[in-house]
Amino acid sequence: MHARSERPWLGVLGLDAVIDRRLRRPRQRGITMVIDTGLGQIATADILEIAAPHVDHWKFAFGTSALMPAHVLRHKLELLAAYGLLTYPGGTLLEAAIVQQHCRVYMRQARELGFQAVEISDGTIDLPADRRRRVIDCARDAGLVAITEVGKKDPSRQPGAAELAEQALQDLECGAAWVIVEARESGHGIGIYDNAGALKDGFLEEIASLMGKSTDRLIWEAPQKDQQAALVRRFGANVSLGNVAAREALALEALRSGLHYETLSQIVECERAAGQWDPAMSEAPDERAVTEQLALHEVSSHG
Repeated sequence: MHARSERPWLGVLGLDAVIDRRLRRPRQRGITMVIDTGLGQIATADILEIAAPHVDHWKFAFGTSALMPAHVLRHKLELLAAYGLLTYPGGTLLEAAIVQQHCRVYMRQARELGFQAVEISDGTIDLPADRRRRVIDCARDAGLVAITEVGKKDPSRQPGAAELAEQALQDLECGAAWVIVEARESGHGIGIYDNAGALKDGFLEEIASLMGKSTDRLIWEAPQKDQQAALVRRFGANVSLGNVAAREALALEALRSGLHYETLSQIVECERAAGQWDPAMSEAPDERAVTEQLALHEVSSHG
């Protein structure tokens, strides 16, 4: 069901080389995590039909998975699994379960419902380091992929870059598969973004420097197109991005592949600087077109 189909523009104008900037699924970096805030079964199926090869993780935002009918949730999870996507509920739902002292029950129920992973966060509550480690262990013991999140949801309680990087590195050492960098659904005044939603370059660079090679294990929440473009320009096509609106998954892949203004312009400048492209240079003849013209000439000559 999730087999890759033939590309509509296969072999045309060298577009394959542009599109092939992307790593293929399954991949450990270049992750696209979409956020589902309440899509129905038909809408989900429509998105998967057209964009599934370009999506890796599917997150049921905050507590939405607790509010939909159980049979709908199970059907959606079965469908997403059939397309090879990793599914998990939002971290806020787990935080609510932790407050009620139901962490292990939560993990068991997540597995029974059909989730393959869980997001472990303390965006609203505070978790001591030892408790955070034990929650990661609890998820893995239940057979779930542990994905943690660093950062706070309250704009007035934002940790510094060093604190975020330290927490991310500790989570990875404790067994987290990926670490999400918090930005909420708005991308304003949280984490690596200022109050206007613009990337705080110095803050970002400090995190990347402290993380080193482990930066590839970070999933940067980037709900806005400008944020996605800025991160692709900084880290390349295979940067991991999260909180992408499910309906925007295909548009993000076009941006990643250099088929969108924000990233094509960067490729153009690089090609010109390297002497690989000159707008005044004539194109080589299209061999197929030449062959077709000769064939038509032969037919007319013998007509």
